[in-house]
Formats: sequence, C-alpha cells, structure tokens
Amino acid sequence: MATQTQIISIEVDDEALVGTIVSPGTQLPGILFIHGWGGSQQRDLARAKGIAGLGCICLTFDLRGHEKNSAAYLSVNRQHSLDDILAAYDHLASHPSVDPAAIAVIATSYGGYLAPLLASLRPVKWLALRAPALYWDEEWLVPKHALDRLKLAHYRQQVLHPQDNRALAACAEFSGDVLLVESEQDDFVPHQVLMNYRLAFTNAHSLTHRVLRGADHALSSDNCQKAYTSVLTTWINEMVVGDRVGNYPHESPHLS
Repeated sequence: MATQTQIISIEVDDEALVGTIVSPGTQLPGILFIHGWGGSQQRDLARAKGIAGLGCICLTFDLRGHEKNSAAYLSVNRQHSLDDILAAYDHLASHPSVDPAAIAVIATSYGGYLAPLLASLRPVKWLALRAPALYWDEEWLVPKHALDRLKLAHYRQQVLHPQDNRALAACAEFSGDVLLVESEQDDFVPHQVLMNYRLAFTNAHSLTHRVLRGADHALSSDNCQKAYTSVLTTWINEMVVGDRVGNYPHESPHLS
C-alpha cells in the first residue's frame, strides 16, 4: 500500500521550517479467507480480527453447502465453490477502503486448492495456503461429496507438474508472494502434495514453506492452532509492512 506525502510549513520565531507529513494511503490491503471442505468461517474470524489490527480489511465467509447453506452440501461441485470465491473476492475488492492492488488470499485445504484458480482470474498479491488439497481436473462438475476418496488418496501421492493439473498450472503463473503451511502428520494432504505445490510456484516473487511439527490436517490441538496463527500473522505482517515501506529511499545519514 503506497504512502502519501504532504510538504508543510512550520512557523517558529518568525521562521518557516519545511516539513513533510507522511501518512498511510487512503486505501488498505484486503484479506480474503477461504475455509476448507466441511469447515466454516468461525476459525478464520479470530485470525481475521488479529490481522485487521495490522491495518487490513478482512472478509470471511461460508462456502455454499456449509453452515446456513448446508442443504446444498451433497450437490455442490468445484465450479459452485469457485463461483462463491469469485463473488466474495469481488465484494471485498469493491469495498471503498480496499486497495484492489493489495489483496491477499488466505486459504485452507479445499480452499487452498481453489485459491490459485482464483488468483488466475483476479489480481492477488499474496497467497497463503495451509495444507492445500489437490484434485484431478476431470469430474469438475461432479458434486465434491461424490468424488472417490480412495482414488483421491492415491492421486495425492503422485508427483505432479503444472502441465498435469489445473491448480498447479495456476500456481506456475502466479508472480506474487506465497506462504505454504504443511502439517507434519497430515492424513489427508500428504507431503507430496505440498512438494507439488512448492515446485509449481516457479514465478513467485517469494516462497515461504513452514511445517507445523506434530500437527494433523485439522490442527486439532490448541498448540497447533496457535503455531499456525503465529506463522500466518508474522508472514502477513512482513508482507503488509514491507509493501508499505518498500519504496522508502533508505539514504545514509549525514554525520556531523
């Protein structure tokens, strides 16, 4: 987010001192949270409140087929979910206080799979993926609930490249900053999936990969939840603050 500068005059003892007021830009970074399959926005809300304190505008939401819209759970397919995410992104980007050139997406599992696809369709500057899942391109319109779980588990053990998978191809096109968070004891998203994602981000401006020791896919323990929150907020703080001061001319002081 760019800063604004204003040259001012400070009157003192019949003298006029030249000063400069530097203030944040009128718009703030936007942060979109995307939960996983079977999850909700509830856990995202706590993290969103913390990140909002850094000077960001956050949006959490429930995907179709979840919470109040759970009646659609058995019929939701990946296109429905991507449409939901696009609508949420557009709502956030249209907020009058959001800088549309400074939007981050923080996504988990199923949401982490769809987030790179969102980034291929909308401007995204920062992408944080926790335990991003991976699905084959076929059966895109088949209800998510009906996909073969055993076949899926086998698919996620394979070495895959951007040319093999739509989501990985989107990762290869992404040129922003990336955070990948892996659970050491994940029974749903194995290490190979994280490596597929990691190797796909060939054009990323930066890539940070963190492994949460002893964590399962759902981050079932409070310690794992806290560890993830710490990793995420530290990274977001680095990205947002770095963006704000990135163009600052760090000149050497004149010694006297």
